[in-house]
Amino acid sequence: ISAYRYSGIYPPLQAVNCVSYFKVTCQGKAISELRKKREEERKKNGNSKREQGRLLSRTGTGREGLRAQAPAKAPPMNADTTSPAAATPTSSGRAAGPGMQATGKRKSYKRFLKAKDPSQNRKVTDYLAVRRSTRKNRGELRAEARIRLNELIKSGKEEGMRVGIFDGKGRGVITTRPFRRGDYVVEYHGDLINLADAKKREARYAEDPDTGCYMYYFHYLSKGYCVDATKETGRLGRLINHSKSGNCQTKLHPIDGVPHLIVIATRDIEVGEELLYDYGDRSKASLEAYPWLKY
Repeated sequence: ISAYRYSGIYPPLQAVNCVSYFKVTCQGKAISELRKKREEERKKNGNSKREQGRLLSRTGTGREGLRAQAPAKAPPMNADTTSPAAATPTSSGRAAGPGMQATGKRKSYKRFLKAKDPSQNRKVTDYLAVRRSTRKNRGELRAEARIRLNELIKSGKEEGMRVGIFDGKGRGVITTRPFRRGDYVVEYHGDLINLADAKKREARYAEDPDTGCYMYYFHYLSKGYCVDATKETGRLGRLINHSKSGNCQTKLHPIDGVPHLIVIATRDIEVGEELLYDYGDRSKASLEAYPWLKY
C-alpha cells in the first residue's frame, strides 16, 4: 500500500503541488470553489437547453412537435389482399407482397417516370424539320423516261431536223440541233401490217418503178410485222438514208402492246450532220437494185 494515500502528502511532481498551478490555473483560489462554479454553469446550461426544447415542442416547431403534427401513415397494402392487416412489413418498413423484392426497383422507376413532367421530354424533330430524300432510284428514273418517250412518240413531234438534197441519193435528213448518244431522234412512221399484207403491197409497188420501196420488216413477240411508209405523209423518219457506219440505229418500242419503230442516236451528233442508219438488207436482189446498200 502506498504511503501517499493516507498521509495526505502529494508527490513532488504532481501538478496540484506545483506553485505555478496555483498561480496560473487556480489564481490563488481553492479547488473546491472552482469545481462548484463549473457545476453551477453546467446546470444553468442544461436547464436553458431543456427550456428551449420544451418551448419548441409547445409551439410545434421542434422535433416532437413535428412528429405530433405529422399524419399517421396508412398501413401498407399487400399485393394479394386489400386488408391492411394482411400486409407484412419488411426490413425497410414497407409491405412486401409476392415478388416485391424482385420488382421493387422496377416499380420505383416507373413511378419516377410517371412523376416526371412529360413536357420536358424533347425529340430532335421538335427542333429540326424532318427532311425526306428526294433522290430517285434507277427504276423510278427509267419509268419516268419511258413515260416521256411514250408521250413524245404519240404526239408525232419531229424537231431538230430538216430535209436535204444529196447527189446520188436524193433526199435526206439533216440535223438542226445537236443530239446526244441514246437520244430519241424520230419515229419510222407508217402503216403497221402483217407479213401477208406486206407481200401483197410489195408486189404492187414493184409494178411501178417510180414508187420506191419504204417497207421495213421486223419481228415482235415471235410474229412478223412490216411498217409501210411508202405513202408521202410529211414524216421525216422514212427519208433517212442508209449507211453501214451511220450515226443512228432503229429500235422497237412497244406502247400498250403495239410496237413502234423508232430511231435512236448511237453517238453524239452535231448540227448539220446527215442522219444515217444501216438498213440491214444484204439480199442479192436488193444489192442489184440498190448498189448503195453495200456502203
